[in-house]
Amino acid sequence: MSITDPISDMFTRIRNALSVQHEEVSVPFSRTKLSIAKILLTEGFISAYKLLDEDLKKKFIKIKLKYRKNNDPLISVIRSVSRPGRRYYVKKKEIPKVLNGFGINIISTSKGVMTGKDARKNLLGGELLGEVH
Repeated sequence: MSITDPISDMFTRIRNALSVQHEEVSVPFSRTKLSIAKILLTEGFISAYKLLDEDLKKKFIKIKLKYRKNNDPLISVIRSVSRPGRRYYVKKKEIPKVLNGFGINIISTSKGVMTGKDARKNLLGGELLGEVH
């Protein structure tokens, strides 16, 4: 069975794993998902990620989730903005701020996948993939 929206599937897997307080979650590999995992790590929303090769055809990204001391998940909202039926593109001056800077946007630009803050800094627009806070 093929997945029509792999980014949204990744966000849903993370959201579901956080709701039942799993330590880690596995998502099928793609370069875009790996870039998103790198962004989540550098922004401090996850503890670690690891690329797993179960066999020659299937690769997975294992994401280690992060929780606060009272076992509340660090990620309260992770949602997809752009969808296959309705792509959402933003210009460099129209990139929205998430929770007044306490959250991040994930944007796919011509220079790769990056946060909204980095895209504003590099004067790049692109497809708004999702937001995390």
